[in-house]
Amino acid sequence: MRDKQSTAPTQSPINPPLSGSPRTHRMTTPKKRLSRYNPASEHFKKEEFPFYWLARVNGRYAMAMEKALKKIDMDIPRYRILFILVDNGMSSISEISEHAIAKLSTITKIVYRMKGDGLVDTQPCSNDGRVTQVSLTDAGREMVTKVQEATSDIFNESFTGLTEAQINKLNGTLEKIFNNLPEA
Repeated sequence: MRDKQSTAPTQSPINPPLSGSPRTHRMTTPKKRLSRYNPASEHFKKEEFPFYWLARVNGRYAMAMEKALKKIDMDIPRYRILFILVDNGMSSISEISEHAIAKLSTITKIVYRMKGDGLVDTQPCSNDGRVTQVSLTDAGREMVTKVQEATSDIFNESFTGLTEAQINKLNGTLEKIFNNLPEA
């Protein structure tokens, strides 16, 4: 039996309701085909649910990273902060929290633990003393090099068989999904 084609846009997380007239130039997808991505649907298939694969990829990536980082006395939260600082330079704790997608209180605790380990330094912002700026120390930069050496195989193996164009398309798609999700 064939799927019936819908003439009106369907309402789902994949295809939200459209504003304006029903005669939109947007392509529609049969409800049954779209519904397989919706966990509330009778046609749902977990293997076709993008978040199933995102969770699996993230879980496997986290396990591999934890194993590699443990060998050099590092963990994922501190790794994230190090690389945010490498990428952005000196940053406030709230900026780090935003990029790490973690609670401000959690990042604050980790930053001060890293300061105790000699990996970062903190200082009040010159424009606003209420804001704490974080920067890498020489020991922090040395740790970045160790982390890169310890984890390079994970990155290389993860993207084996993918072209630069495929990775760019994947990043673009993930960014769209991220921007579609509500902020916590």
